[in-house]
Amino acid sequence: MESYLNENFDVKSKHSSDEALERWREVCGFVKNPKRRFRFTANLPKRYEAAAMRRTNQENLRVAVLVSKAALQFISGVQASDYVVPEEVKAAGFQICADELGSLAEGHDVKKLKVHGGVDGVAAKLSTSTTNGLTSDTSLLNKRQQVYGVNKFAEAEAKGFWVFVWEALHDMTLMILGVCAFVSLIVGIAMEGWPKGAHDGLGIVASILLVVFVTATSDYRQSLQFRDLDKEKKKITVQVTRSACRQKMSIYDLLPGDIVHLNIGDQVPADGLFVSGFSVLIDESSLTGESEPVMVNAENPFMLSGTKLQDGSCKMMVTTVGMRTQWGKLMATLSEGGDDETPLQVKLNGVATIIGKVGLFFAVVTFAVMVQGLFMTKLREGTIWSWSGEEALQMLEFFAVAVTIVVVAVPEGLPLAVTLSLAFAMKKMMNDKALVRHLAACETMGSATSICSDKTGTLTTNHMTLVKSCICMGVKEVGNDNKASFCSDIPESTVKLLLQSIFTNTGGEIVINKDGQREILGTPTETALLEFGLSLGGDSQAERQVSKIVKVEPFNSTKKRMGVVLQLPEGGLRAHTKGASEIVLAGCDKVINSNGEVVPLDEKSINHLNATINQFANEALRTLCLAYMELENGFSPDNAIPVSGYTCIGIVGIKDPVRPGVKESVATCRSAGITVRMVTGDNINTAKAIARECGILTDDGIAIEGPDFREKSQEEMLALIPKIQVMGRSSPMDKHTLVKQLRTTFDEVVAVTGDGTNDAPALHEADIGLAMGIAGTEVRNRLI
Repeated sequence: MESYLNENFDVKSKHSSDEALERWREVCGFVKNPKRRFRFTANLPKRYEAAAMRRTNQENLRVAVLVSKAALQFISGVQASDYVVPEEVKAAGFQICADELGSLAEGHDVKKLKVHGGVDGVAAKLSTSTTNGLTSDTSLLNKRQQVYGVNKFAEAEAKGFWVFVWEALHDMTLMILGVCAFVSLIVGIAMEGWPKGAHDGLGIVASILLVVFVTATSDYRQSLQFRDLDKEKKKITVQVTRSACRQKMSIYDLLPGDIVHLNIGDQVPADGLFVSGFSVLIDESSLTGESEPVMVNAENPFMLSGTKLQDGSCKMMVTTVGMRTQWGKLMATLSEGGDDETPLQVKLNGVATIIGKVGLFFAVVTFAVMVQGLFMTKLREGTIWSWSGEEALQMLEFFAVAVTIVVVAVPEGLPLAVTLSLAFAMKKMMNDKALVRHLAACETMGSATSICSDKTGTLTTNHMTLVKSCICMGVKEVGNDNKASFCSDIPESTVKLLLQSIFTNTGGEIVINKDGQREILGTPTETALLEFGLSLGGDSQAERQVSKIVKVEPFNSTKKRMGVVLQLPEGGLRAHTKGASEIVLAGCDKVINSNGEVVPLDEKSINHLNATINQFANEALRTLCLAYMELENGFSPDNAIPVSGYTCIGIVGIKDPVRPGVKESVATCRSAGITVRMVTGDNINTAKAIARECGILTDDGIAIEGPDFREKSQEEMLALIPKIQVMGRSSPMDKHTLVKQLRTTFDEVVAVTGDGTNDAPALHEADIGLAMGIAGTEVRNRLI
């Protein structure tokens, strides 16, 4: 049986081929009720339809992009538009309709955009502000919604209870029993009259109805549970500016004219136009099929729903929502395709098929034996050509017995029972604040033998506080009670440089929320730095207004640094950078001393700073180095920000406490035979300190840095990987390599946690992708 199942019913836990999914369905062959058996499996015809639609979209969009590029080269002037605003749109207070807006982004129509006055012109026609966003007035928002629609995709209507009753009646054996009941009623009433002759037939009818209603009730409850889970999976929030206040909002509440703030890893929630931002690269492969990312800027401002920010950050104005977007039309078809079935579901379908064939064989044998007995009796009596009504009923009874054997023997509901148990597991995990997006994850999680965990936000709380610093070569503790003395010990010029670095070279933002309170938005690391800057008396808005930002390079896991170029009010250009301490420090050749003077970075200073980094790291602090340089030879925004020649401002240590219960959880995993490894981009000493605190790093374990790991030969890796417990300063490909080796070479079932888009390769490779909602980007969450 095992070899038969492996040969015909073997599918992967992730990314099964269509051929494998088709094969096991064909092997199932004759099933009692296909509507039930295949209810919670992928709808392959719908998937093929979606794939064809995707190919059409890709071709259309590719043509549109090429045409827009050509238009950019040949547009010499803008002719007057013959577009007429519909009366109902005018009456609502707008100057552009939903169809016209849809054609702008979808067709990448540069000429049409110029006709409408560019991004600012479209904003004016939508009665919105690219700075303050829409007004929060409910009546105005409702009017806008009536004109432009809502940002929701069409979904199949929920099936009612009677639909499930109808589907349950499609069971082949119940149909056969129904025919038996009908014949039994006719023959019984003809022979014995009403009501005595109807007892057997009505008994069969009652049994059929009982089975049908029990089955339908179970299936209906299941469908309601799956619908609730699906709603939870689709809860995605984005940062939106409305009435000049930044706030979190569901993507389903977005309307044309909304100003949305997007960062690396976010999915574009609706079609729109780029307003402002830096280094924005968009992955449009899901729509256009092009693997090369597209640069989005003022010259090419079109952003399509469903695409993802591969790099950079920006503000976007929503123009088209819901089913008017190509992504909306595609998702409507894709959603009908369903999730891939889990390996256990497929195996149990195989078991049900085998048992069904065995049951059918014995049913046929039983029927043949009973009929043979009757025929032999009649042969002996010489009445083979003479049949009474009683003997006809006896034959019918034999047939009913055979059908009953099939009904009892074939476990048609077995795969459904497993699906239901997995759904219950999903529900329980959801109650524990763990959202599982795919049924297969629940099943595969129980088989995990190795966990490659990120540190920040997974093993730690992700609530960061800056507690130590080394500014002007002096190490100081930072606390609420010594802020005044902290500033007095540092030269004023250095404090100004430090505040400029904190408030301009940041991915975070200090805003006033709708309650009128000051709120810091951004990653926990950025939040900790901004809080530190505010505590020193800094003013974020003033710093940003004084200097003009020329270029921004956002942080990512590959570079492990971020940078900004400023045009100073007194003239001249200055670059600020911050990131992994040892990487940024390696690009410095000067340092600010205790007198606030810029001096060459000699060996003694380098040793002091490296010792400080190690000291902070050994205390389980996340370390960052801040540096700057004067760009005396000018700078072009088309060039990359320099990586060397900087002056070190200082090093800061940020505390991120270990989550309560992590040590016990690691111990539980060990006792269950699961190996837990920490794979992080942080300093190796910080990683080791946290790993020891969590119980991950033991005396016989190895801690290694990513650059050292990737230089190892295949033979060295095979000897090293089983002993690795901590990997620091790892790149996305280091994590991918480790996961791939564990899965393929060591035959492990690997679970991976990631901290953003750059971990997508490892998450794709892993058997299970796990994300902590506190820091998960939408790109990563979709992988789980």
